Amino acid sequence: MKVIAGKARGMNLVTPRGRHTRPTTGRIKETLFNIIQADVPESCFLDLYSGSGSIAIEALSRGAREAVLVDNNKEAVMCIRENLKKTGFSDMAYVMQLEAMQALKKLNDNRKIFDIIFIDPPYGKSFEKEAINFLSDSSLIKKDTLIIVETLINEDISYIENFSYTLEKVKEYKTNKHIFLRI
Repeated sequence: MKVIAGKARGMNLVTPRGRHTRPTTGRIKETLFNIIQADVPESCFLDLYSGSGSIAIEALSRGAREAVLVDNNKEAVMCIRENLKKTGFSDMAYVMQLEAMQALKKLNDNRKIFDIIFIDPPYGKSFEKEAINFLSDSSLIKKDTLIIVETLINEDISYIENFSYTLEKVKEYKTNKHIFLRI
């Protein structure tokens, strides 16, 4: 896996062993960043269920001001730290080894505000619904915050209608999709 564009373009990243994470393919990552390219520069980026950290690192490489990367897996966090060091972004990132909801609550208590939030939980467990619900009443978001959720392609997203988000776009791939929500 490589950084696609920006300051760290072409750098190889390490990924955790095993099936705990499923790294986003280069093609999907490139499509994602083509869609959000105008939002990334100078943004504060939150990457929940970060895995190797490749999404947040891509954002930093493309000009994000700072990133918070969250994963509760020890090996994933080790990979994240190694990738941040390798790309030179350690000073621009804060890594949290916590369960996603614990991290959201802690960040909310600290009054952190994000421009972009990327949520890529294990599929089929409804973790994204819990996070979206929490975010809707939190201080972590502001007008124009972009929330991107990655799910299986056949995942029902009708629950989004219960919140005050605007569904901007759904980008479908072979097996999964990105849902773009705006406050």
